[in-house]
Amino acid sequence: MAVIYQKSAYLNDVKRHYCPGCSHGIAHKIVGEVLEEMGLLEKTIMVAPVGCSGLLYDYSNTDGIHALHGRAPAVATGVKAVHPDKIVYAYQGDGDLISIGTGETVSAAARGENITVIFANNSIFGMTGGQMAGTTLVGEKTSTCRDGRNPQVDGYPVGVCEMLAPLQGAKYIARASLHDVPHILKAKQMIRTAFEYQLNNRGYSLVELLCACPTNLKMSPTDACRWVGEEMTKTFPLGVFKEE
Repeated sequence: MAVIYQKSAYLNDVKRHYCPGCSHGIAHKIVGEVLEEMGLLEKTIMVAPVGCSGLLYDYSNTDGIHALHGRAPAVATGVKAVHPDKIVYAYQGDGDLISIGTGETVSAAARGENITVIFANNSIFGMTGGQMAGTTLVGEKTSTCRDGRNPQVDGYPVGVCEMLAPLQGAKYIARASLHDVPHILKAKQMIRTAFEYQLNNRGYSLVELLCACPTNLKMSPTDACRWVGEEMTKTFPLGVFKEE
């Protein structure tokens, strides 16, 4: 019988803890497919911090290590220093990467650490109760800004790609979306490019993935994906921000 589709060897056969419609599963799928297609599963070390993605090391067939909240770039830096021949990547949400770990994120990029960061941006603290994050959109309602994010009170959302791209150590910075299949395929290509940069010792690479969090958006999975494509992309435009 012809095989039409086969799950990536990157993923274990265990039950996931994600809510229905959560984009983290899609992100894991395409990261795993890229690593398998590139023949890198045996030489990859993944760093997962606190957040919805904090159990990724239980789902992944690669080596993995847990990091404190926001500290994944620092841990990944240390792992890469000890194992320069390995592919080292951090998988971080927006609450972790930009709300808690801004210092570690900017510092790793500025130093030009030869690591890759996969940044899942769903505009909210997903695991801890739906609080406002650094990427929460203006007007978006959360458990800590019930009338919507007000720039006069809460400030503006942070464009991570726009912030990191000017840094000399940042070599590949790109933003994709996971709201439909064509955009998922583009995201997969960006992830491949980011890992190629690391393979070739070219420095820091980051791919931001716009994700849906139906539970905290209080939407159906379909409506949440539509919201990502129609609303999140207005604040966070897609594309390659730096490639050198």
